[in-house]
Amino acid sequence: MIAMPCVIFPFIHKINYCMKILYDKIFYCTTNHIYVQLSNMDNIQKDEREQYNVPATELPKEPFSKKDFYQMHDNNGRIPRIAKEFQDGFNFIEKHQKTVTVFGSARTDKNDPHYEHARNISERIVKELGYGVVTGGGPGIMEAANEGAHEAGGISLGLNIKLPKEQRTNAYLTDSQAFHYFFTRKMLLSFAAEAYLFFPGGFGTLDELFEMLTLVQTKKIAGTMPIILIGSDYWRQLDTFITDIVYRDHHAISPQDIDLYTITDNDDTVLELIKKAPIRT
Repeated sequence: MIAMPCVIFPFIHKINYCMKILYDKIFYCTTNHIYVQLSNMDNIQKDEREQYNVPATELPKEPFSKKDFYQMHDNNGRIPRIAKEFQDGFNFIEKHQKTVTVFGSARTDKNDPHYEHARNISERIVKELGYGVVTGGGPGIMEAANEGAHEAGGISLGLNIKLPKEQRTNAYLTDSQAFHYFFTRKMLLSFAAEAYLFFPGGFGTLDELFEMLTLVQTKKIAGTMPIILIGSDYWRQLDTFITDIVYRDHHAISPQDIDLYTITDNDDTVLELIKKAPIRT
């Protein structure tokens, strides 16, 4: 792993572990990044906003050029920009204490039972526990969770991605922070909360789940927090794979690692797990 010069990061005590984990991912992530031009969301009509409130695979992208590759190692450009995104992100997170982060598919339709479940549990998290709700700020499960928190009159946050024409957000956010890079946004989502709820999702959701499990397993995140998988119809087969194949057949994890997550469809159980979780400092 290449060490990052401490002089670049005056806030190194917060993000040193982030950069160590993510430096080897920079090339991969930058090949998939989106160039942005900032715009005023207030001047954009609802139908135009909805054009970009879509799954990430449908977002407009520009190809990665040779110039981009050289700029990736330019300390006057990309590295300070990455550092600033981390700093701005941590400053944003610190403004909002006691939150729950919700992950899930951007493709989930409003008529899907998982959409309704995400909306309802987020509403209860706000009303009964007084916690805010954090998502990636996009459509699907993210929108459902933000909708529930917003309708309950609570804090509804989005860590969203900037796009060529605008920011990609749903309509139910009380505050948001925009990111140029997917990987800085992803790290802030994993740093943000006292508990993490995972609804059914695609590769992005699975990536976020296994990164969270790894960060907790390797104690890169201090303390323990609930990682709750909601939607047993989706998660049980993954649990069987982890238990039977990863653990029993290949001994690739320890027996206690299976206890890092909880699968449940019971909202009371979810609320109780969140309530018992320590407040992160």
